[in-house]
Amino acid sequence: MLEQIDLTKTMEKEAYREEIAQMELTLARMQRACKEQKIPVIIIFEGFDAAGKGLQINKLIHPLDPRGFHVYAMKKETKTEQMYPFLWRFWTKTPEKGRIAIFDTSWYRHVSVDFFEKKLSKEEQNLAYQEINTFERTLTDDGAVLIKLFLHISKKEQKKRFEKLIESKETAWRVRREDLERNKNYDGYKSILENMLEQTETEYAPWTIVEATDKKYATAKIYATVIHQLEEALKKRTVQKEEKQTERQEKKQKLFEASVLSNADLSCSYTKEEYKERLQKLQKKIAVLHSELYRRRIPVVLGFEGWDAGGKGGAIKRLTEFMDPRGYVVNPTAAPTEVEKNHHYLWRFWQNMPKAGHIAIFDRTWYGRVMVERIEGFCTKEEWQRAYREINDMEAHLANSGAIVMKFWMQIDKDEQERRFKERMENPEKQWKITDEDWRNREKWDLYDQQGRKTGKTIQAGETVPQGYCLYCVGIWVIDSEKKILLTKRSSQKRYAPGKWENTGGHMISGETSKHAIVRELREETGIQIDEEELIALGDNHIGQFLGDNYAVFKDVSLEDVRLEEGETEDVIKVTLPQLEQMAERKMLSPAVWDHMAGYKDEFYRLFD
Repeated sequence: MLEQIDLTKTMEKEAYREEIAQMELTLARMQRACKEQKIPVIIIFEGFDAAGKGLQINKLIHPLDPRGFHVYAMKKETKTEQMYPFLWRFWTKTPEKGRIAIFDTSWYRHVSVDFFEKKLSKEEQNLAYQEINTFERTLTDDGAVLIKLFLHISKKEQKKRFEKLIESKETAWRVRREDLERNKNYDGYKSILENMLEQTETEYAPWTIVEATDKKYATAKIYATVIHQLEEALKKRTVQKEEKQTERQEKKQKLFEASVLSNADLSCSYTKEEYKERLQKLQKKIAVLHSELYRRRIPVVLGFEGWDAGGKGGAIKRLTEFMDPRGYVVNPTAAPTEVEKNHHYLWRFWQNMPKAGHIAIFDRTWYGRVMVERIEGFCTKEEWQRAYREINDMEAHLANSGAIVMKFWMQIDKDEQERRFKERMENPEKQWKITDEDWRNREKWDLYDQQGRKTGKTIQAGETVPQGYCLYCVGIWVIDSEKKILLTKRSSQKRYAPGKWENTGGHMISGETSKHAIVRELREETGIQIDEEELIALGDNHIGQFLGDNYAVFKDVSLEDVRLEEGETEDVIKVTLPQLEQMAERKMLSPAVWDHMAGYKDEFYRLFD
């Protein structure tokens, strides 16, 4: 790719002066227009060392109002930055609407320089490419203009510029040993850069290769590129406004489907004595685990969502009582401020993500985009629809970076909420907890219930639904939220056996094994993105015979992602190990059969030690 670029292109001085004078006026006008239209602009400068990134940035900002842009020189990560996901330091620097952020090297350093220096494996590099593409799509989908410039020079030109810098004491410091090493291995590093350009060339964030041997030509091309992309963004914004004015108001969606939330067992409870005993034991365990998390430098993100008066605040208080306050932060999420509104909606949450070894607790989370903001009309249909993907991408990036992500929905029913509301109204010490908005939101209970059912479709951050009817039960379930490692899927109309697939209205695809068929079928039925590796026990293998052939068992799957079919109850899906024995026993045909199945019980249980 880069070998085909003509690096001999030049521009005469007089032509340059004439062109640049006009383009400077246009660029200044574009900046004012973007500010007026509240369009955030991100310009990144990448390329070979000594290609002139710093010089070209200075040329570019010359006609701009300095109050409207910020230049970030992104070099090696600091020790603090290394304790966060690699995109964190860029998320926190994304510009608010109407401003310009210019990056002198960017997130691409991670997949180029770090990979060249063997700080990154090939697998990690490929994952980083995916995360970069989703990051850029998230920004551009939200209306940001992302301009990616790659400054290209030859090995000979690069070496000449290095030598010139080294000759002067005033500039010699700018050439580091690592720079000379990349020049020495120019072809190898160029191959890395070419792969980077190919992997991250997208319709929403294309690259512009700048022939940077002649500095005047490079400046003119950069100006022309930036002006063109800003003009296109302004035209698009005008069209979007016209479409928005003629857009019909979205009709309320009828709630035909049963909600997973409504299937939560709200009758579970502990006596006060049982609650105190278990709570004390588990809080002591939390204290030990908190210390271990810090020692192992594992970041943790805990998100609490649910109904007003569901017990989020009380659960968080009990969870943190035995934690070291220096190692966690509770982030209450209120309505966004004016500054936060001028950024991507995920920006304010990235500001509060934990560094390695620390815990960030969110009292209400990013799911507000697909619930409160959607229902109240604070975001467009397009915005909340793409938010599901953006949320999953963010959570995946956190999990891929080593963070533990857990999300809790505090479930109560409408009657219980009303009882708690009235109790707060009657208690002077709790009246501050209730507002007119809380009562108003009750009128939209069914809408919130429907949206709560749709959130949290990610495996890495498996969501749990604490039972919330009894306050004693809330505390214990939040702390002892047992990350489920077992899924059994019953089917009265299906029978799985080696080499065959019996199902009314279903069939095996040609060449498909029973294992493939089961995974495919359950993906279609439940909506869970399960992998074949997670299927660990069937009715047709030794371990699976403990349960019988109407069960497929998966490990490391988020149970709450399952869509229950009509007539099913949560007990069918969500089971504990002791319940498995009862389930197997109910399938007993004779003492001999039971003895045969029980023989695999210990082998089966060892999977979940």
